[in-house]
Amino acid sequence: MAASPYITAQGMFLLNQELSERWQRRRQVVQALAAAAAEGDRSENAEYIYRKKELREIDRRIRYLQKRIPDLRVIDRIPDDQHAVFFAAYVTLLKDDEQEVRYRLVGPDEIDHAPENISIDSPLARALLKKQVDDEVTIRVQDGDHCYLILAIDY
Repeated sequence: MAASPYITAQGMFLLNQELSERWQRRRQVVQALAAAAAEGDRSENAEYIYRKKELREIDRRIRYLQKRIPDLRVIDRIPDDQHAVFFAAYVTLLKDDEQEVRYRLVGPDEIDHAPENISIDSPLARALLKKQVDDEVTIRVQDGDHCYLILAIDY
């Protein structure tokens, strides 16, 4: 299943910022790589080998971001029905073990930006979509069924 193309405005800003930072880091690594290469025998040069690996990882991430960013669709408006769960909603839930948790439904490219972020593609987020306060949702995961009660929805 392909990842959803949705992202918040803040998430798009952070991805563009990451891309810019990756380009800056790439310039530094290329300089360090050139210096390591000038030291001679590359087969036993740990600095050279490390910088080559680092450069590959940076280039891989830059290629991904350059391909992904144009395909993303920024969702920056609050839905008309603020009483239901939609993209970018903060949802406070009561888990079946009586623990209260709060999540924000975001695009898969921004789940690492904050601990409460969950992907809109996750089973829990899909179950929550269009639900309202006091609705119950149950999701099936590997270790069994989990039940949640929606306590609050904020945008």
